[in-house]
Amino acid sequence: MKENWTYKKLGDVGTVIGGGTPKTDNPEFWEGDLAWITPAELDGSKYVSSTVRTITEKAREKTNLTLLPIGTVLLSSRAPIGKVSITKIPMYCNQGFKNIVCSDELNNEYLYWWLKGKNEYLNSLGVGATFKEISKRIVEQITIPIPPLETQSRIVSELDLLQSFIDKQKAQLKELDNLAQSIFYDMFGNPVENEKGWDVKKIGNLCDVYRGGSPRPIEKFLGGTIPWIKIGDATKGDDIYLHQTKEHIIEEGLKKTRYIHSGSLIFANCGVSLGFARIITFNGCIHDGWLAFDNISNEIEKVFFLKSLNFCTQYFRSIAPDGTQPNLNTAIMKSFNQILPPLEIQKSYIEKTEAIEHQKAAISQSIAETQKLFDYTMDKYFGE
Repeated sequence: MKENWTYKKLGDVGTVIGGGTPKTDNPEFWEGDLAWITPAELDGSKYVSSTVRTITEKAREKTNLTLLPIGTVLLSSRAPIGKVSITKIPMYCNQGFKNIVCSDELNNEYLYWWLKGKNEYLNSLGVGATFKEISKRIVEQITIPIPPLETQSRIVSELDLLQSFIDKQKAQLKELDNLAQSIFYDMFGNPVENEKGWDVKKIGNLCDVYRGGSPRPIEKFLGGTIPWIKIGDATKGDDIYLHQTKEHIIEEGLKKTRYIHSGSLIFANCGVSLGFARIITFNGCIHDGWLAFDNISNEIEKVFFLKSLNFCTQYFRSIAPDGTQPNLNTAIMKSFNQILPPLEIQKSYIEKTEAIEHQKAAISQSIAETQKLFDYTMDKYFGE
């Protein structure tokens, strides 16, 4: 045990409060003056200062709800377990919470950070057949390290500073993304509407378009030396190029997939990832969630082609055939009219894009380093 630290149960250093849901079909219970929150509204922010829905005093009385004062640590107890925030206004909640009103010996922000670092542990406490839930009694029995209040405040300050730095850098990344989007629009307009009157050609006349294939069950074909390109390989880091994959398949799997070469442009054609595009820098295989554009005409620069496809993501979603999720086939993509500005203008845009990508890479590296320091600090204070 750290010097001057004690260990106490949450029920001994705070009051655990749950909630409930007034009858949804009674209009007298809703659109009142009292804030009422559900776990779905917790978005990862440290504080919550408003709620989507409000209830009436009559609803509070009939449902026997207990007020959560300012500073209450919100803890979702089911669907999912472990989301945390701190109230900035008085509010009530539904039954998906087991919240903590801290006593004088427990800093609510210290508790917030401790709970944030214990998501896996909290989920391990869940019980239930249909879905896991942690009860009020379980939360009251959770043992938490209690350093002196001065130490609690110092820990909060350290973690707040690191998180603030990470948040600011992520905001910078978003601003750079918006800048890149703005530059594209200023130079080329909307590629779908083509209000600037650029020459166009159907994608099928600019390159070969292939759909990937998936050896199934994939587990049977993993463990080889041939790169197996998944959506997850392209969701972090470089927004233009893909340099490696986490998994590889054996040669037998080649009979049931699509082998593509270094320099091909790949495009995620279905689901929530629709619109992801990358230029691969190695030979590898793609599953049926990818389209590949190969043998690309010298009339269009690959990076410009990629960014143009990115810009059209919402349009592609709108024209995707109906189903459980949007799904673009090769015929749709081959028939799409791709704008073709003069090559010198495409290259000028690429120079601007590459400058932005360099800035983003530096910021991303800084975020990764700060995140390591944040994780180390969390483990230093809260690790077992």
